[in-house]
Amino acid sequence: MGFSPDWLALRDPADRAARDRALLQRAATAAGPAPLVVDLGCGTGATWRALAPLLPEGTRWRLVDNDPALLEIAKANVGATADCVVADLAGIDALPLQGATLITASALLDLMPEAWLSAFAARVQAPFYAALSYDGRMEWAPPDDRDGAVTAAFNRHQRGDKGLGPALGPDAADRAEAHFTARGFAVHRADSPWRIGPDMAALQRELTHGIAMAAGETGLPDAERWGRDRDDAADRTSCIVGHVDFLALPPPRPEETPDVRH
Repeated sequence: MGFSPDWLALRDPADRAARDRALLQRAATAAGPAPLVVDLGCGTGATWRALAPLLPEGTRWRLVDNDPALLEIAKANVGATADCVVADLAGIDALPLQGATLITASALLDLMPEAWLSAFAARVQAPFYAALSYDGRMEWAPPDDRDGAVTAAFNRHQRGDKGLGPALGPDAADRAEAHFTARGFAVHRADSPWRIGPDMAALQRELTHGIAMAAGETGLPDAERWGRDRDDAADRTSCIVGHVDFLALPPPRPEETPDVRH
Protein backbone atom coordinates (compact mmCIF):
# COMPACT_ATOMS: atom_id res chain seq x y z
CA MET A 1 0.00 0.00 0.00
CA GLY A 2 1.69 3.18 -1.17
CA PHE A 3 1.54 6.10 -3.58
CA SER A 4 4.04 7.76 -5.89
CA PRO A 5 5.13 11.38 -5.33
CA ASP A 6 3.92 12.21 -8.85
CA TRP A 7 0.37 11.01 -8.11
CA LEU A 8 0.30 12.85 -4.78
CA ALA A 9 1.43 16.06 -6.48
CA LEU A 10 -1.13 15.66 -9.25
CA ARG A 11 -4.04 15.23 -6.86
CA ASP A 12 -2.93 17.89 -4.35
CA PRO A 13 -4.83 20.86 -5.88
CA ALA A 14 -8.06 18.83 -5.99
CA ASP A 15 -7.53 17.67 -2.41
CA ARG A 16 -6.89 21.18 -1.10
CA ALA A 17 -9.95 22.59 -2.87
CA ALA A 18 -12.16 19.73 -1.64
CA ARG A 19 -11.41 19.87 2.08
CA ASP A 20 -14.28 21.30 4.09
CA ARG A 21 -12.96 24.60 5.45
CA ALA A 22 -15.21 24.73 8.52
CA LEU A 23 -14.19 21.24 9.64
CA LEU A 24 -10.53 22.01 8.94
CA GLN A 25 -10.77 25.08 11.18
CA ARG A 26 -12.54 23.04 13.84
CA ALA A 27 -9.71 20.49 13.76
CA ALA A 28 -7.15 23.27 14.14
CA THR A 29 -9.01 24.63 17.15
CA ALA A 30 -9.23 21.15 18.67
CA ALA A 31 -5.43 20.85 18.47
CA GLY A 32 -5.16 23.34 21.33
CA PRO A 33 -2.79 26.24 22.05
CA ALA A 34 0.47 24.22 21.85
CA PRO A 35 -0.23 21.54 19.27
CA LEU A 36 1.59 18.32 18.59
CA VAL A 37 0.05 16.94 15.40
CA VAL A 38 0.67 13.29 14.54
CA ASP A 39 -0.02 12.79 10.84
CA LEU A 40 -0.50 9.13 9.86
CA GLY A 41 0.30 8.13 6.29
CA CYS A 42 1.64 11.64 5.79
CA GLY A 43 2.87 11.17 2.21
CA THR A 44 4.57 14.36 1.08
CA GLY A 45 2.77 16.50 3.67
CA ALA A 46 -0.72 17.17 2.28
CA THR A 47 -2.31 17.52 5.71
CA TRP A 48 0.44 19.89 6.83
CA ARG A 49 -0.08 22.07 3.76
CA ALA A 50 -3.79 22.35 4.51
CA LEU A 51 -3.71 22.64 8.29
CA ALA A 52 -0.48 24.46 9.17
CA PRO A 53 -1.70 27.97 8.20
CA LEU A 54 -4.47 27.63 10.81
CA LEU A 55 -2.20 26.51 13.66
CA PRO A 56 -0.12 28.66 16.02
CA GLU A 57 3.56 29.32 15.52
CA GLY A 58 5.66 26.62 17.11
CA THR A 59 3.26 23.78 16.31
CA ARG A 60 5.15 20.48 16.30
CA TRP A 61 4.55 17.78 13.70
CA ARG A 62 5.24 14.06 13.93
CA LEU A 63 5.06 12.69 10.40
CA VAL A 64 4.44 8.95 10.09
CA ASP A 65 4.66 6.90 6.90
CA ASN A 66 5.96 3.52 5.77
CA ASP A 67 7.79 5.08 2.80
CA PRO A 68 11.15 6.74 3.67
CA ALA A 69 11.27 8.51 0.30
CA LEU A 70 7.93 10.24 0.93
CA LEU A 71 9.04 11.15 4.45
CA GLU A 72 12.14 12.84 3.04
CA ILE A 73 9.96 15.02 0.83
CA ALA A 74 7.61 15.80 3.73
CA LYS A 75 10.53 16.67 6.01
CA ALA A 76 11.90 19.07 3.41
CA ASN A 77 8.48 20.73 3.13
CA VAL A 78 7.69 20.99 6.84
CA GLY A 79 11.18 21.83 8.07
CA ALA A 80 12.67 21.75 11.55
CA THR A 81 9.35 21.38 13.34
CA ALA A 82 8.90 17.88 11.86
CA ASP A 83 9.85 14.64 13.55
CA CYS A 84 9.72 11.86 10.94
CA VAL A 85 8.91 8.27 11.87
CA VAL A 86 9.07 5.32 9.49
CA ALA A 87 6.34 2.97 10.70
CA ASP A 88 4.03 0.25 9.46
CA LEU A 89 0.52 1.56 10.08
CA ALA A 90 -0.65 -2.02 10.61
CA GLY A 91 1.07 -2.05 14.01
CA ILE A 92 -1.45 0.05 15.92
CA ASP A 93 0.14 -0.51 19.32
CA ALA A 94 3.46 0.79 17.97
CA LEU A 95 2.08 3.94 16.33
CA PRO A 96 3.80 6.97 17.90
CA LEU A 97 0.67 8.70 19.22
CA GLN A 98 2.10 9.70 22.60
CA GLY A 99 1.62 13.36 23.46
CA ALA A 100 -0.54 14.08 20.43
CA THR A 101 -3.05 16.90 20.78
CA LEU A 102 -4.41 16.11 17.29
CA ILE A 103 -4.09 12.98 15.15
CA THR A 104 -4.60 13.41 11.41
CA ALA A 105 -4.77 11.39 8.21
CA SER A 106 -5.68 12.12 4.61
CA ALA A 107 -7.07 9.64 2.06
CA LEU A 108 -6.30 6.79 4.45
CA LEU A 109 -9.39 5.36 6.16
CA ASP A 110 -10.89 3.91 2.98
CA LEU A 111 -7.76 1.76 2.55
CA MET A 112 -7.95 0.23 6.02
CA PRO A 113 -9.91 -2.84 7.20
CA GLU A 114 -12.64 -2.90 9.83
CA ALA A 115 -10.45 -4.64 12.42
CA TRP A 116 -7.78 -1.95 12.09
CA LEU A 117 -10.29 0.85 12.50
CA SER A 118 -11.84 -0.78 15.57
CA ALA A 119 -8.46 -1.24 17.25
CA PHE A 120 -7.36 2.26 16.27
CA ALA A 121 -10.48 3.86 17.74
CA ALA A 122 -9.85 1.94 20.96
CA ARG A 123 -6.36 3.45 21.23
CA VAL A 124 -7.03 7.07 20.24
CA GLN A 125 -7.43 9.58 23.07
CA ALA A 126 -6.84 12.84 21.18
CA PRO A 127 -9.02 14.54 18.57
CA PHE A 128 -8.82 12.71 15.25
CA TYR A 129 -9.18 14.49 11.90
CA ALA A 130 -9.37 12.25 8.81
CA ALA A 131 -9.96 14.00 5.49
CA LEU A 132 -10.82 12.84 1.99
CA SER A 133 -12.17 9.34 2.52
CA TYR A 134 -13.74 8.13 -0.73
CA ASP A 135 -17.48 7.54 -0.28
CA GLY A 136 -18.43 5.62 -3.43
CA ARG A 137 -20.02 8.44 -5.45
CA MET A 138 -18.94 9.46 -8.94
CA GLU A 139 -20.75 11.71 -11.39
CA TRP A 140 -19.59 12.56 -14.90
CA ALA A 141 -20.66 15.32 -17.28
CA PRO A 142 -21.42 14.50 -19.98
CA PRO A 143 -22.56 11.11 -18.69
CA ASP A 144 -21.91 7.73 -20.30
CA ASP A 145 -24.28 4.76 -20.11
CA ARG A 146 -21.40 2.69 -18.69
CA ASP A 147 -20.63 5.04 -15.77
CA GLY A 148 -22.86 3.27 -13.24
CA ALA A 149 -21.46 -0.18 -13.94
CA VAL A 150 -17.87 1.09 -13.80
CA THR A 151 -18.49 2.89 -10.50
CA ALA A 152 -20.08 -0.21 -8.97
CA ALA A 153 -17.17 -2.39 -10.10
CA PHE A 154 -14.63 0.13 -8.83
CA ASN A 155 -16.36 0.25 -5.45
CA ARG A 156 -16.19 -3.54 -5.22
CA HIS A 157 -12.47 -3.33 -5.94
CA GLN A 158 -12.03 -0.66 -3.27
CA ARG A 159 -13.32 -3.14 -0.70
CA GLY A 160 -10.57 -5.60 -1.63
CA ASP A 161 -7.42 -6.32 0.34
CA LYS A 162 -4.95 -3.39 0.21
CA GLY A 163 -2.36 -5.28 2.25
CA LEU A 164 -4.00 -5.39 5.68
CA GLY A 165 -7.23 -7.26 4.94
CA PRO A 166 -10.47 -6.32 3.14
CA ALA A 167 -10.57 -2.52 2.98
CA LEU A 168 -13.55 -0.47 4.09
CA GLY A 169 -13.57 1.44 0.82
CA PRO A 170 -16.71 3.57 0.42
CA ASP A 171 -17.94 2.48 3.87
CA ALA A 172 -14.98 4.02 5.71
CA ALA A 173 -16.58 7.23 6.98
CA ASP A 174 -19.74 5.46 8.18
CA ARG A 175 -17.74 2.78 9.99
CA ALA A 176 -15.42 5.36 11.53
CA GLU A 177 -18.39 7.28 12.84
CA ALA A 178 -19.83 4.10 14.35
CA HIS A 179 -16.59 3.08 16.06
CA PHE A 180 -15.74 6.50 17.48
CA THR A 181 -19.30 7.26 18.55
CA ALA A 182 -19.41 3.94 20.42
CA ARG A 183 -16.40 5.12 22.41
CA GLY A 184 -18.01 8.39 23.41
CA PHE A 185 -16.45 10.66 20.81
CA ALA A 186 -18.46 13.50 19.31
CA VAL A 187 -18.26 12.99 15.55
CA HIS A 188 -18.55 15.73 12.94
CA ARG A 189 -18.63 15.06 9.21
CA ALA A 190 -18.69 17.09 6.03
CA ASP A 191 -18.75 16.27 2.33
CA SER A 192 -15.49 17.09 0.55
CA PRO A 193 -15.96 16.08 -3.09
CA TRP A 194 -13.36 16.42 -5.76
CA ARG A 195 -14.64 18.70 -8.53
CA ILE A 196 -12.47 18.07 -11.56
CA GLY A 197 -13.02 20.03 -14.74
CA PRO A 198 -11.28 20.15 -18.10
CA ASP A 199 -8.65 22.41 -16.50
CA MET A 200 -7.51 19.32 -14.54
CA ALA A 201 -7.43 16.99 -17.53
CA ALA A 202 -4.13 15.40 -16.46
CA LEU A 203 -5.59 14.42 -13.09
CA GLN A 204 -8.78 13.24 -14.76
CA ARG A 205 -6.85 11.02 -17.16
CA GLU A 206 -4.79 9.46 -14.37
CA LEU A 207 -7.92 8.98 -12.30
CA THR A 208 -9.92 7.32 -15.08
CA HIS A 209 -6.97 5.08 -15.92
CA GLY A 210 -6.89 3.85 -12.31
CA ILE A 211 -10.66 3.44 -12.14
CA ALA A 212 -10.77 1.50 -15.40
CA MET A 213 -7.92 -0.77 -14.36
CA ALA A 214 -9.52 -1.51 -10.97
CA ALA A 215 -12.95 -2.07 -12.49
CA GLY A 216 -11.44 -4.38 -15.11
CA GLU A 217 -9.81 -6.47 -12.38
CA THR A 218 -13.30 -7.26 -11.08
CA GLY A 219 -14.20 -8.75 -14.46
CA LEU A 220 -16.17 -5.85 -15.95
CA PRO A 221 -15.73 -6.30 -19.73
CA ASP A 222 -16.36 -2.67 -20.74
CA ALA A 223 -13.97 -1.11 -18.23
CA GLU A 224 -10.94 -0.76 -20.50
CA ARG A 225 -12.92 0.77 -23.33
CA TRP A 226 -14.67 3.13 -20.91
CA GLY A 227 -11.27 4.27 -19.66
CA ARG A 228 -9.99 4.96 -23.19
CA ASP A 229 -13.12 6.93 -24.05
CA ARG A 230 -12.92 8.95 -20.85
CA ASP A 231 -9.23 9.61 -21.51
CA ASP A 232 -10.01 10.92 -24.99
CA ALA A 233 -12.70 13.25 -23.62
CA ALA A 234 -10.85 14.54 -20.54
CA ASP A 235 -10.30 18.05 -21.93
CA ARG A 236 -14.08 18.53 -22.29
CA THR A 237 -15.37 16.51 -19.32
CA SER A 238 -16.09 17.28 -15.67
CA CYS A 239 -16.48 14.87 -12.81
CA ILE A 240 -17.38 14.85 -9.13
CA VAL A 241 -15.82 12.20 -6.91
CA GLY A 242 -17.37 11.98 -3.46
CA HIS A 243 -15.24 12.19 -0.32
CA VAL A 244 -15.98 12.75 3.35
CA ASP A 245 -14.02 14.69 5.99
CA PHE A 246 -14.31 13.42 9.54
CA LEU A 247 -13.48 14.87 12.97
CA ALA A 248 -13.87 12.87 16.19
CA LEU A 249 -13.57 14.78 19.47
CA PRO A 250 -12.92 12.71 22.61
CA PRO A 251 -15.24 12.85 25.60
CA PRO A 252 -14.12 15.12 28.43
CA ARG A 253 -11.84 13.53 30.97
CA PRO A 254 -13.31 13.28 34.45
CA GLU A 255 -11.20 16.19 35.71
CA GLU A 256 -12.46 18.32 32.80
CA THR A 257 -16.13 17.70 33.50
CA PRO A 258 -17.75 20.68 35.27
CA ASP A 259 -19.03 19.99 38.77
CA VAL A 260 -22.72 20.84 38.64
CA ARG A 261 -23.55 19.64 42.15
CA HIS A 262 -25.10 22.16 44.53
